[in-house]
Amino acid sequence: MRKILIVGATSAIAEAVARLYAQRGDYLFLVARNADRLQGVVDDLKIRGCPKVIGFPMDANDFAAHAGMLERAEADLGGLDTVLIAHGTLPDQQACAASVELTLEEIRTNALSVISLATLIANRFEQRGAGTLVVISSVAGDRGRQSNYVYGSAKAMVSTFLSGLRQRLAKSGVAVVTIKPGFVDTPMTRDFNKGPLWASADTVARGIVRAIDRRKTVVYLPFFWRGIMWVIRSIPEFIFRKLKL
Repeated sequence: MRKILIVGATSAIAEAVARLYAQRGDYLFLVARNADRLQGVVDDLKIRGCPKVIGFPMDANDFAAHAGMLERAEADLGGLDTVLIAHGTLPDQQACAASVELTLEEIRTNALSVISLATLIANRFEQRGAGTLVVISSVAGDRGRQSNYVYGSAKAMVSTFLSGLRQRLAKSGVAVVTIKPGFVDTPMTRDFNKGPLWASADTVARGIVRAIDRRKTVVYLPFFWRGIMWVIRSIPEFIFRKLKL
């Protein structure tokens, strides 16, 4: 039985992951900013038979609340062995390009708050020589593109941070898993035109659980995004800057 903390638990992917673990009979501590939506997720998981599920409202940008939240999670679950960090926003790139303040706000949400949480969690797991830290990054972090480079920059920061963290903890028994989804059909992307490269939140959630079970390191979801991003990273800069991506 796992004792799992999920930050950003009201996101479509995180909620789908929580349902999978509820079916397994694992304990869940769910964190999200919107208390009403969070309670709805908690109630649903209880109906599905989750033996223990607790909701904890918290804004991930409240860095001062991070340590206390972790203490509460461990106390309420009777321990903690798995953490999924899944919160984030999808910024308006044009609005960010016109506003330094908005750009920094988005980087704070999508990168700095994640790094704060990951640092605290990694230190706890390192001290006990066990644990699994999983963070949802994005294929957008593999190369900056004009359509979403603020979001991509934040995700690149997260992916690079996790790479270093994974190397640091390699001999400590702590697994650090970077999840890089491609296009996912969620409420956050409802205004986008969907195509064959799009995946459902349930598909990505199953991939996340599989990656945790197998103690993977960097996982592209669905798998074909690894090849797509290899091609995009390989395009010479003098060609790439002429493309509209």
